Amino acid sequence: MTHPTQVKLVDVGPRDGLQNEQQTVPSAIKVELVHRLQAAGLKAIEVTSFVSPKWVPQMADNAEVMAGIQRQSGVRYSVLTPNLKGFEAALASKPDEIVVFGAASELFSQRNINCSIDDSIERFRPVVAAARAAGIYVRGAISCAMGCPYEGEVSPERVERVARGMKDIGVQHMGVADTIGVATPLKVQRAMEATLRHYDINDVSGHFHDTYGQALANTLISLQMGIWQFDTSVAGLGGCPYAKGATGNVATEDVVYLLHGMGIDTGIDLDKLVDAGQFISNFLGRKSNSRVATALLNKRA
Repeated sequence: MTHPTQVKLVDVGPRDGLQNEQQTVPSAIKVELVHRLQAAGLKAIEVTSFVSPKWVPQMADNAEVMAGIQRQSGVRYSVLTPNLKGFEAALASKPDEIVVFGAASELFSQRNINCSIDDSIERFRPVVAAARAAGIYVRGAISCAMGCPYEGEVSPERVERVARGMKDIGVQHMGVADTIGVATPLKVQRAMEATLRHYDINDVSGHFHDTYGQALANTLISLQMGIWQFDTSVAGLGGCPYAKGATGNVATEDVVYLLHGMGIDTGIDLDKLVDAGQFISNFLGRKSNSRVATALLNKRA
């Protein structure tokens, strides 16, 4: 069995993790969470999204949060920009990266952003061009790459179509996302293979939700394919507003425990990471979704 010797994790907790929370999370709490994540050794953090507050009220304080972060050298801060207006608003915050996303499911695309897959990719063309002209790295994501709440199964051909389209408009990195957490390892393998027809192995990452408890298995098969970059979310925060019953992203703590157990370097201090997860879980008034954090906190007690 071969696998990478080093893995990069992008913690999406502050953005993807918090965006669907019903209670308002103050800017100061979001900033503190970012600070705790970088103190734990995270080198890539998805901070916020520049989207209309009408659609995602939780992210209305995007500029304030970006301004409040004490940036650390060597840490990359990314923001989601769903359209040109969002990108232009984000520009003043000086993100290191922007994220754009297209669905591999036609129905999901219609319900989520009110347009077809092809139209969604075309909408991103000026965003990608503007970002690259400004020297900002562009990450993309293929949502519902292995299953859709409306269409069910999603074929690898659909995934490849989005990967090809994103590559054509200049997106530099492609995340393959199991948005509703229905994937199992062979489905992940096929979706990754479809994406790798258009992107180098160093430009592909996995984004797995743990709805059916498959996220670590899906991470493992990706590692075996040579994939070394993953999105994770501290305390397993998150869900999907357009996918009923979809639970959070795979917990960063659980992935770090897996990787460290395999002798893979992450540069992350697991104890400090557990503290960061406990900080945000305490604020939200509920238990962490991380099995590893729960076990380690019980052990500490």
